[in-house]
Amino acid sequence: MDRESLLKDIALLDEVESSIKLIKLGLGELQNIMPANNFYYLPFQLLSSGFERFMKCYICLAFQNEEGVFPSYKYLKNIGHDLLKLLAEINVKYFTVDNRPILSEDKFFLVDDELIELLGILSEFGKMARYYNLDVITGNAQNGINPKDEWQKFESEILEIHPHLYKKLMNFEDSHEVFSLISTYIIKIFERFMAAFSRQWMFGFIGERAKQLSLSLFDFGMIYEKNLGITDYRKITTKYQQTPKSAYKRTSKDEFDRNFNKNFKSKKILKTEYQSEWPFYSDEIIIECRYKHWCIVSIEGYDYALNGSAKGRYKLDNPYEGGVSIPGKPFTDFIKITLEL
Repeated sequence: MDRESLLKDIALLDEVESSIKLIKLGLGELQNIMPANNFYYLPFQLLSSGFERFMKCYICLAFQNEEGVFPSYKYLKNIGHDLLKLLAEINVKYFTVDNRPILSEDKFFLVDDELIELLGILSEFGKMARYYNLDVITGNAQNGINPKDEWQKFESEILEIHPHLYKKLMNFEDSHEVFSLISTYIIKIFERFMAAFSRQWMFGFIGERAKQLSLSLFDFGMIYEKNLGITDYRKITTKYQQTPKSAYKRTSKDEFDRNFNKNFKSKKILKTEYQSEWPFYSDEIIIECRYKHWCIVSIEGYDYALNGSAKGRYKLDNPYEGGVSIPGKPFTDFIKITLEL
């Protein structure tokens, strides 16, 4: 391999890895959106850049596989920053379906209305809407859409599908559940999108070079219906890493109180025994009600607050804040179970 080809391969590998890191960070920042944090600009910036870079890398590899050379600068420049144009280019020219049903499902999903709507918002943000506020200030007549408004309209449509969540949204104690469900709904769409493209790399449909570079895409490529939306991407974000965690390591005194204090009622619950959708990563938990009021859940030797009164009394994170519950899967039903002990 000559020096120029080697440099191109190194640059391509770096760009692929960078795009995946941007996308995962963007998904993590979506999961960080909560009542106290509505800073959408960061996930918009990360996801619009990550998806654009990823699809351009895809096109470079697919083009090289067919033509023997990488596409010219002009080829990609003509597509520009438009995510929907990039998607259409791939879907029409560089997406292969064989006798595996999952690939037909992947291709069908690439024209999904909700995917197109979300990518359209991110595309407008990447092209011009990231300066929407400055354009309004300076009187730019072509200031495009307000990406935050359009995104929140999409979120409102999700709430319409789940009308019972409006009530939870008005209750601060339950509002985190609503935000988690919304972000999970959107993340499932993006994971499905990334899985469809990643499998093209992993199965060798866009060439051996792409297959060799597919290690970075393995997490997405192995996502199927049953494990959509369960990854906690927050853990790689700076905000999550730097936020002090308030999980409490249980002591022998805590165990003594649980077993002998008549005002402490507890019960072990196994995933296999629970009839509804299990919301925790761990397959077993212990719930505990103290003085008929404070609801605690113990997971792998640590305590978390199930209800707001326990959170205030013991200064504990709830399971979602502590990263021990699955995003988008509510755990509030366990409050009722605990109070009934």
